[in-house]
Amino acid sequence: MTMPLMTTTLLPPTKPITVAADYAALCDLVAARIAALVREKPGAVLGLATGSTPLGVYDRLVSAAQDDGLDFSGVTCFNLDEYFPMASESPHSYHHFMQKNLFRRIRCRRWFVPDGAPRSEAEVAQSCWEYEAAIREVGGIDLQLLGIGRSGHIGFNEPGSPPDSRTRLVTLHAMTLADAAGSFGGLENVPSQAVSMGIGTILEAREILLMASGTGKAQIVRAAWTEEPTLALPASWVRTHSNARLYLDTAAAQDLDAAAQAFS
Repeated sequence: MTMPLMTTTLLPPTKPITVAADYAALCDLVAARIAALVREKPGAVLGLATGSTPLGVYDRLVSAAQDDGLDFSGVTCFNLDEYFPMASESPHSYHHFMQKNLFRRIRCRRWFVPDGAPRSEAEVAQSCWEYEAAIREVGGIDLQLLGIGRSGHIGFNEPGSPPDSRTRLVTLHAMTLADAAGSFGGLENVPSQAVSMGIGTILEAREILLMASGTGKAQIVRAAWTEEPTLALPASWVRTHSNARLYLDTAAAQDLDAAAQAFS
């Protein structure tokens, strides 16, 4: 993997922030940490995210698997979320996204995405319980990768989500719907709900990496990492985790530097 051009730790080790020079260097760093865990623990359990932000990380993990022999055959992966209602074979599904961009390219044998198939709320609730049970059965998540939405969501935990929430059916924020409209060919085509791991589920991971890139995320990153945790900002609860690290490129970190000094 290409070495990052620059890294800077702004906060104390208990709440570290690493800033990379650009998106490519950011992805190098995050992928290197995931790869190191897989080498250290071949049976690692990973929690993974979708969206544009982690795509570069997945490309690097594919390269590590195909070119450097990184072995994912013993790894188990759980994805954060899925639109509802959404057939798994739809090109808009996160099931399809993860197959295309990672799982079938690294020959991962055990991977799970929440079920977005149309069905009753009772059936959705049962599948959510089963998803939580599957995570418990493998001993919990070793490393959870997160992005952050402009609404402050992690997974699809929108503002108002409690910190002890579990996998469940959620209603998407207007900003989240607007951000997805382009890929769905219009706002009217975006599902208004999703199945998402809860914040409580996420916080049970033994390690959390939250990554953000670009100026469009700078304001929400600053709020999430410097203000008191609140229901209005779901990502702010990540700061309560004992082993969480924030990975940013310089664009996403541009509003953070001065605020971060208060913690140093």
